[in-house]
Amino acid sequence: MVGGLAALAGLALVVRTVRLFATEGSGTLAPWDPPRRMVVRGPYRYVRNPMISGVMAILLGETLALGSPALAVWFAAFVAVNAAYIPLMEEPGLTRRFGADYVAYRRAVPRWLPRLHPWQPE
Repeated sequence: MVGGLAALAGLALVVRTVRLFATEGSGTLAPWDPPRRMVVRGPYRYVRNPMISGVMAILLGETLALGSPALAVWFAAFVAVNAAYIPLMEEPGLTRRFGADYVAYRRAVPRWLPRLHPWQPE
């Protein structure tokens, strides 16, 4: 039951963030069509990587619901790859694309654990 709820919550978060990329960012999650505007609405006001958090919730939910050791390994590998990729590749690219706005956002909004209160850009 808990696993299924976690997976559904993760799916809802992924759908919401993909929509925000399209409506607010004028782009997609595809590397050849990234958002042209920085997205800092909705779940992005609480955590910098809600799309990845959503996928993690889906994987963890599936792991719990199915009791699958193989899915647990896949979940751990996904977390490890993103824990390396995001700070080493994605964040420097976002800093180059969005400059001081992204730097201020990065300082105020945590990468993984959400803020208790939404961030308000100045």
